[in-house]
Amino acid sequence: MAILMTHFWPGATEKQYREELAGVHPNGGRDLPAGQIFHAAGPAPGGFLIAVVWDSKASADRFVQEVLMPNVARKGGLEGKPVETIAEIVNLHGL
Repeated sequence: MAILMTHFWPGATEKQYREELAGVHPNGGRDLPAGQIFHAAGPAPGGFLIAVVWDSKASADRFVQEVLMPNVARKGGLEGKPVETIAEIVNLHGL
C-alpha cells in the first residue's frame, strides 16, 4: 500500500537539502531510491519541507533507517531530526 511521507526540517535551507540529496539518493541525487515513486521539496516557513510517495511503508522505513538518518550528519547537509508525518494514500493522480 502506497504512503505519503513528509519531513519538515526546521531551520534547514535549500543548500543543506541539496547537499543531503546528493548523498542519500542514487546517482548523486538524480535518481530515486528503491521504492520511492515521487519526490518533491521546497522551502516552507521556518525550514524546508520534503514530500515523498513510497510504494510501501516498509520501503520508506528501510530508507529512513538505513540511508537517510545515518547520513544526516553529512557536512553541509540537514541537521537534527525532522518532523515526520505519514499518511496512507487513498487517492493519487498525476504521476
